[in-house]
Amino acid sequence: MTRHFGIAPAGIALLFAAAVLSMGIAMMLGAELLGPDRLLPLLWPASADHPLDRLLIDWRLPRVLTAFLVGGLLGVSGAIFQGIFRNPLADPFLIGTAPGAALGATLALLAPALAPFQWIAPLQLLPMLAFLGAFGATLAVLLLARLARVRDTAGLLLAGVAMAAFLGALRSYLMLALADETISLQVVLSWTLGGIQIPFWRELGLIAVVALLLLALAYRLADGLDMLGLGDDVARNMGLHVERFVLWATLLASAMVALAVTWGGTIGFVGLVVPHLVRWPLGPRHGPLLLISALVGGSLLTLLDGLARSLLPPAEIPLGLLTALIGAPFFMLLLARHSRR
Repeated sequence: MTRHFGIAPAGIALLFAAAVLSMGIAMMLGAELLGPDRLLPLLWPASADHPLDRLLIDWRLPRVLTAFLVGGLLGVSGAIFQGIFRNPLADPFLIGTAPGAALGATLALLAPALAPFQWIAPLQLLPMLAFLGAFGATLAVLLLARLARVRDTAGLLLAGVAMAAFLGALRSYLMLALADETISLQVVLSWTLGGIQIPFWRELGLIAVVALLLLALAYRLADGLDMLGLGDDVARNMGLHVERFVLWATLLASAMVALAVTWGGTIGFVGLVVPHLVRWPLGPRHGPLLLISALVGGSLLTLLDGLARSLLPPAEIPLGLLTALIGAPFFMLLLARHSRR
């Protein structure tokens, strides 16, 4: 049987069907639960003139699609970082990448309080500063580990955890110091707790194009990540320029995290959980791992975002809290297995 990406075509079709099903379920979830028959007018938007129909088209559908893209980006970036650090416990949230992006994004949200940036709209600054924060934090962890002559992956992970804690404390200080009557601290705090932002359709199209481009570039890293998993010396003997590859992979994964943080806030543990859910049945090869992580990450976050809108109506649970409730026990389980090995 012909296989694509190392997976049988029937398996790929099943995963895409599951992704579509997850988005359909998420469309039904919210402060007002809807049945499948209520979603049919979405197939013919021109005939959907009821206010609830317009709400579904202009608010819930863009949110569901954005949640899927954010989850896919986090899942793939987590797989890349686990390959770079060669540690199954690596995660964009734990190694400082997501906190770095959140620090940059917080600065963008607080831009009206900063005189040099008052002439720039926060929405223009946010993606740029989020990327600079994510890339800078990840590079800082790698450089810190090299300066400290840390060669084992556990030491790299500890350096990342320390960096994440430092950046989180710095972000909290800036929120307290710069928030004023023109910038609601509650708005910034709710964003940092994690939650899908709702774009306009034009913005969603741009997000989708950038996300798909980043995912396509990420798939090109698969062979290099496989070689890197064999060790630096073996990878060099196989023709891989290790330092350049790690820099490029870090740059790409940081861009994915920055885009996810821009539209989802600080959402932890998705990049940790998803690659493991995929790796257990499919094995360690990064070709299928990256592709399926995008689908599983998107489906998982889409469903969790639907639950966040549904569990305590009309209030909404911060999405980052739900992912932490799932991810933290998962992390402790992985840590226990890793320690036994």
